[in-house]
Amino acid sequence: MFHMNGVSDGEAVELSVMVACYNGASTLAEQLDSLAAQRWDRPWEIVFIDNRSTDDSLKIATAYAQRLQNFRIVDASEKQGKSFALNKGILAAKGTAIAFADADDVVAPGWLAAIGEALQQHELVAVRCDVETLNTHEHRMYRNSLQSEGLQTIHYPPYLPHAGGGTIGIRRDLHFKIGGFDETLPYLEDTDYVWKAQLAGAKFHFVPEAVVRVRYRMTLADIYRQKRNYAEYNVLLSKRYRSYGPPMARPWRKYFRDWRLLIRNARKLRAGSSRAPWVGQLGTLVGKARGVLKYRVPPT
Repeated sequence: MFHMNGVSDGEAVELSVMVACYNGASTLAEQLDSLAAQRWDRPWEIVFIDNRSTDDSLKIATAYAQRLQNFRIVDASEKQGKSFALNKGILAAKGTAIAFADADDVVAPGWLAAIGEALQQHELVAVRCDVETLNTHEHRMYRNSLQSEGLQTIHYPPYLPHAGGGTIGIRRDLHFKIGGFDETLPYLEDTDYVWKAQLAGAKFHFVPEAVVRVRYRMTLADIYRQKRNYAEYNVLLSKRYRSYGPPMARPWRKYFRDWRLLIRNARKLRAGSSRAPWVGQLGTLVGKARGVLKYRVPPT
């Protein structure tokens, strides 16, 4: 049974839930089921944005649109990229507030009401992450626990809290005030986004009552690529925001120390230790090297 609040003609929509998708067919239905089962006593909508999917993602979304009120599909096939897709989706959204939900995650019961009510009081929010439900113990080891107890703060300027894109909520007017997502960033566009909002004066509020079940990468190749890309674009962001605080202390010393530890820990792989954390750290160090060479700044 699906539950969706109807919206009468001319009635204001309080919240638009954005689901940007590129080839997410393997997990999309689980997320859409969880969204469709949410309850809230205010008008809201789901906006599905298809960004050049070549699998069955659009077919799956179309089936939901035929069954659910307030489920709309936006075509963002003009340009590949999550930032472009989200910016276009928000232009089409009707809500006075925006919440983001990734196609490979699952929102927990009560998520919608909790984030919706929080956005009645705050301009910028992030929800709590559950990393245990959808991930094995081995795959949880390659990343930290994310936002299990509060917002994360980055270790380089501007030393501000950040959050994953599928955990954020924002007022629509603030989105446009900061110029939306930076479409030149293929990775960490969410970090840049919430920093721009905070530097524009918004306070970042943590909403522990709203929970999203985050799905980690499962293959070693995917883990490596994700960590490498995040590390490279952290170096770029460190260059972009370096005027907003004192520089990091001894970045090169830490970088070379991390390489030594990685090489030393390679011996443990033969003893049956989990490969995921080691591969993730390798990706991070390679990504930092790529960033240093590209952007001519120290590693983060």
